[in-house]
Amino acid sequence: MGNEWVGVIGFGAALLLALLRIPVAIAMALVGLIGTLLLMDWTSATYVMASLPFEAIYPYSLSVVPLFIFMGVFASFSGLSENLFRGIVAFFGHRPGGLASATIAACAVFGAISGSSLATCATMGRVSLPEMEKRGYAKSLAGAAVAAGGTLGVLIPPSILLVIYALMTEESIGALFAGAMIPGLLAALLYIVSVRIQVWRKPELGPVTPYTPWKERGKALFHMWDAILLIVMVIGGIYAGIFSPTEAAAVGAGGAILFTAIKGKLSIGVLRKGVLETASMTGMIFMILIGAALFNFFIEATGMTQALVGWITTAGFAPLTVILILLAFYVILGCFMDSLSMILLTVVPAYGVVTGIGFDPIWFGVLLVSVVEIGLITPPIGMNLFVIRAVAKNMSIGTVSRGIVPFILADITRIAAILFIPGLVLWLPHWLGF
Repeated sequence: MGNEWVGVIGFGAALLLALLRIPVAIAMALVGLIGTLLLMDWTSATYVMASLPFEAIYPYSLSVVPLFIFMGVFASFSGLSENLFRGIVAFFGHRPGGLASATIAACAVFGAISGSSLATCATMGRVSLPEMEKRGYAKSLAGAAVAAGGTLGVLIPPSILLVIYALMTEESIGALFAGAMIPGLLAALLYIVSVRIQVWRKPELGPVTPYTPWKERGKALFHMWDAILLIVMVIGGIYAGIFSPTEAAAVGAGGAILFTAIKGKLSIGVLRKGVLETASMTGMIFMILIGAALFNFFIEATGMTQALVGWITTAGFAPLTVILILLAFYVILGCFMDSLSMILLTVVPAYGVVTGIGFDPIWFGVLLVSVVEIGLITPPIGMNLFVIRAVAKNMSIGTVSRGIVPFILADITRIAAILFIPGLVLWLPHWLGF
């Protein structure tokens, strides 16, 4: 049996362990350790295994991860999300389905601050679900709007998943952030269109709320100053070339804690809670990165990726067919596994295949994150559905799942647009000179 088949068996074993709810970091590390010991002599294998964990987490570029997490955590503590929601509701709330549309828009903006789908979903759910329930919105539409809107946190920059993809593939974080901007805005627009179609067909799903006078709108817009300033500093600084992504993350982290202090919400207890939450999430990600480093070394040592690219080339598969098969694989896998685990477990072989048949790695990175994002709202494991269930005890998973179908259709429309119009991803990075 050739080494490439050892890689195939190892990949299948890691996938099986992850599906059996073994922590993905342990699953990848275990397969990587055993597989490397089978391929190499004991001395060489132990030397590699001793050095890889350090090499996986020491790069300076990884400091962007805890900084962006810290920024999102303290943005929540500052009350930014409440002002953001009220400001957008003032402009959209009086339209049919306006609160649901405002929730999606607020998720898009908050996602650009937190970089996390789960954080966006949980934060905006606490703010918007009680308001929609009070206004008579159907639970299916209210819960699904928050769950779908939360997925924007993994696509609209800064995105932790895009950062992880960049680090795993050695691609430019700035280019990926630029490439994801238009698809992220398109995602938000399609979600809002989905809401409007649903309430056009069944007005009782999203009743109209009272009209907000322009004077009140101006006040609501003014209260959004912190969110707007934070986004301009971080994203604008990267696109303008003022900051590197790591420097922008540091500026965002400092800005978030400063705004929390200005609003009088910073205390020793809040600071301790924020630091512990940041450390916990960072530790989890770094443990997975260590497991991924061990696993990916084993996969590369077997030559599985190169063999797979060679097989696809000689078999005569059309490049588009290969991409469609990969997308179907990720959609199915997303029904059973969280998005971070999917990317870390599969990105190295998938990246090798895609770039091997000539596709742009920045385009593929944005497409990949867009697809795994669907898994966040796909039953039975869709993590955002469980977040909604935890935030709103009176909403069942079944209720939210029924409401999520139109939003999944919107996602499929966006994926098709990215597939057939690559310029949606590549135009902005090229224009910015990445």
